[in-house]
Amino acid sequence: MSPEQVLAACCAEVGLDPAETLKIGGQYTPILQHGSEVFISGQVPRVGDTVVVTGKVGDECSEDAACHAARISVLRCLILLQQTLGSLQPVARVLRMNVYVQSAAGFSRQSEVANAASELLCRVLGNAGVHTRTSLGVYQLPKNAAVEIDMQLALHPSDTETA
Repeated sequence: MSPEQVLAACCAEVGLDPAETLKIGGQYTPILQHGSEVFISGQVPRVGDTVVVTGKVGDECSEDAACHAARISVLRCLILLQQTLGSLQPVARVLRMNVYVQSAAGFSRQSEVANAASELLCRVLGNAGVHTRTSLGVYQLPKNAAVEIDMQLALHPSDTETA
């Protein structure tokens, strides 16, 4: 299967439509290309108009639910990328992913939550999805989201004149 087909299948599992315009809140751009690099602003686990996984992980939100939130957040990143570039083929490599986990006191498994997103990136993009990563426990996230993810990617040199 192509990366686009894998993305569509993964989106269907969580109720996202890769053809639908994603709701973005605020005065910023969700994705920005500069030369051969692409920066994706933080994405929370929003499906339609609803942030579907909220609360402090390890308290109001389970680790499994946080992993689900991480998958939705990274899928939103990939949807933005596909919509901007026309396909996922221009992606040479995911350079870096930052995973912010709204954590209850004592919760220290942020990297396990981040692994859910990392595994999905590799499932969709193959070797291009292998990346560096930071996973952080934070006190609060926008809209009380359990997880927020941002990333930086590199494009193949021949694809840097688009978007």
